[in-house]
Amino acid sequence: MTGSILEACSDCKACDLATTRQTVVISRGNPEADLMLIGEAPGAQEDMQGLPFVGRSGRALDQLLREVDLDPARDLYICNAVKCRPPNNRRPKKAELAACRSWLDLQLAAVDPKVIVLTGATAVEAILGIKGGMTQLRGQWQAWSGRAVMPIFHPSYLLRNPSKAAGAPIDLTRQDLAAVRRRLCER
Repeated sequence: MTGSILEACSDCKACDLATTRQTVVISRGNPEADLMLIGEAPGAQEDMQGLPFVGRSGRALDQLLREVDLDPARDLYICNAVKCRPPNNRRPKKAELAACRSWLDLQLAAVDPKVIVLTGATAVEAILGIKGGMTQLRGQWQAWSGRAVMPIFHPSYLLRNPSKAAGAPIDLTRQDLAAVRRRLCER
């Protein structure tokens, strides 16, 4: 499944990001997982390696996942709303999100996750159509297409706010991921 999407998406020229990308970044993890994590767009490391969440943010995310007993390779399918790196790591434009939506829809249909985690405001906007307000949205279960959806802070935000104190963003994200783990165990 992932290979065929990668082959098809590699030829995509639906937006200007096709002219600046090194590689198309489709996914990592288990395409048969009940949990899908959707991020924003590839960064520099992701563009070089062709895998999502492999830079500093990805390492921080993987650590938090392991802390709540979720194995990134076994328990999740990880992808981004946009498959090509925006220049200078800028936020994807609305047209770029729209251009990549068919690829994301293919992934959602193929994986058919029971639970979705959305990392950051761009992923929330791409799936739920809700703009901004991550402080209020994170940790609050949402529903989309019959699936439970948990918005969480983006790992890059956690790197900028590194406190491990109770109630700090890292602690809140760990709590959100623990709630996701509990939800998966209920199914």
